[in-house]
Amino acid sequence: MEASPQILFLSHGGGPLPLLGDRRHDEMVACLRRMAGRLTRPSAILVISAHWEEAVPTITAAPRPSLIHDYDGFPVEAYRISYPCPGDPVLAEKIRELLAESLPAVTLDPLRGFDHGLFVPLKILFPEADIPCLQLSLTRDLDPGAHLRLGRALRGLADPNLLVIGSGFSFHNVQAFFSATTAEQERLNWAFEAWLQETCASPLLSSQAREQRLIAWEQAPGARYCHPREEHLLPLHVCCGLAGAACDEAFELTILDRKTSMFLWKGAADSSVPSCQK
Repeated sequence: MEASPQILFLSHGGGPLPLLGDRRHDEMVACLRRMAGRLTRPSAILVISAHWEEAVPTITAAPRPSLIHDYDGFPVEAYRISYPCPGDPVLAEKIRELLAESLPAVTLDPLRGFDHGLFVPLKILFPEADIPCLQLSLTRDLDPGAHLRLGRALRGLADPNLLVIGSGFSFHNVQAFFSATTAEQERLNWAFEAWLQETCASPLLSSQAREQRLIAWEQAPGARYCHPREEHLLPLHVCCGLAGAACDEAFELTILDRKTSMFLWKGAADSSVPSCQK
């Protein structure tokens, strides 16, 4: 079996709330903690964050990236969160060269720090902050096909010691998080999650059929209610493009009182992962 990285799409929660004891994130935090104990410890982590968009795919290349506390209106402790993990400029250049083989333009950013799409979930998964990390941006066109191609271009990273994380949110209607839910809104939330679970986990779908569904994701039931803007869904497209197959494990959780999903592809490194479902 050809070596391949572990791939994880996670729903990263609302800003820093998972680290501030918010009870609506209990399932998310518990799931990630259990998963951390069963993932093969990676030698490096590449995170595709919903919170970074550039004209072309861009990779962080600072040896010691700072943190970007890219949220507003939270208690002061939210702005004191630290995650002093190292970067990896050598790996960043390797990934840039790999992507440049099939994409028209790729660049490095030697100055940008890590946003909360990286440091919030990683502070739960790997709190020691001793694993080198990189971020890869989305592109501003928010084209689902382009992000699937970005994932496919990463397939040359045949390294079972690498963990690739798509850090987004399977449900990301911010207004809905902080308002009462009607029966119709709940129906749309559940319908989209069911569609997403089938799309990513069903072994009956061919890779081509899976990608076609992801390209046409707006046609799924409840799609635009769950994602008024699609930046939090597109890290999943990168993960699916890289994996080229149904996920090994699909998790259903409640985060911020909404039904959400996470997906894991185990790569060539691990054969078991705990269930994070209720």
